[in-house]
Amino acid sequence: MASLPPASVTAATALVGVLGDPVRHSLSPAMHNAALRELGLDWIYLALPVTSAKLGPAVAGLEAIGCRGLNVTLPHKQAVARLCQHLSPLAERVGAVNTLLPLEGGGWQGRNTDVEGFLAPLRGEDWRGKEALVLGCGGSARAVVAALVELDLAQIRVAGRRRELLDAFAADCSGWAPQLHTLEWPGPREAEGKPLLPLLDTASLVVNTTPVGMTSTAEPSQAERCPLSPAELEALSPPCCVYDLLYTPRPTTLLKQAAARGCRAVDGLEMLVEQGAAALRLWSGLNDVPVACMRAAALKHLARDQSMAS
Repeated sequence: MASLPPASVTAATALVGVLGDPVRHSLSPAMHNAALRELGLDWIYLALPVTSAKLGPAVAGLEAIGCRGLNVTLPHKQAVARLCQHLSPLAERVGAVNTLLPLEGGGWQGRNTDVEGFLAPLRGEDWRGKEALVLGCGGSARAVVAALVELDLAQIRVAGRRRELLDAFAADCSGWAPQLHTLEWPGPREAEGKPLLPLLDTASLVVNTTPVGMTSTAEPSQAERCPLSPAELEALSPPCCVYDLLYTPRPTTLLKQAAARGCRAVDGLEMLVEQGAAALRLWSGLNDVPVACMRAAALKHLARDQSMAS
């Protein structure tokens, strides 16, 4: 069942939304519309499915009709950056945009609130001098590394399966992430992941940016998969924090296994909520947005979706 719009939609109602492909599964309409009702804003937030081929016309058309702001999700975060008239320094560094803000003179400013969202559950702890291990080297990993640089870690290691992608990743980050190192990682099905074992022993933070273990309607059995092999899981121990950007299922197999070993387990739902709250602040100009309301709405719809899938 799709999220219902606010009770009253008029000719004066303003539009915000999320662009993606696919985007029907998004929790963003539920949490943003709950926040808009709480704030009393005459806005509506919609999920807007857009293919890569139609991204340019869609972005231009939404600007033309006075859209107040947009979120951008997969697979458009990098492509949409090239359609922006201006990028924030952080978005330019990461090379990905997840939030569009209309410019007064026309066009869009590209921002990245994923970094702020990722950091939210890690604030309040001293990470200086510690080590982090990031699984995967895609677009999400770039935002994660940008966030980890802010924590003043001694080492940030990124593990991926293809050397050419790792080399390109390292080159892109070389100017602003001097503590970054990359390594080839065969994954859980090959060689028991031996390259990771000594790193898991010393890492204070392990972040999964891969889709391994995500619930899939087409392949529900994929939810049982784990990005780490049994031997790698055995290397996890407190006080290591394991952070999975996935939140379907909740918890993922990785986080269940990490928690069973006494590690702190963090999923991606809080990142989703906090990046959305940061975007809403930008669009509305309000510093105080109802984060608790957004979280509750996201949890409610996530629980409903999971119960319908089971």
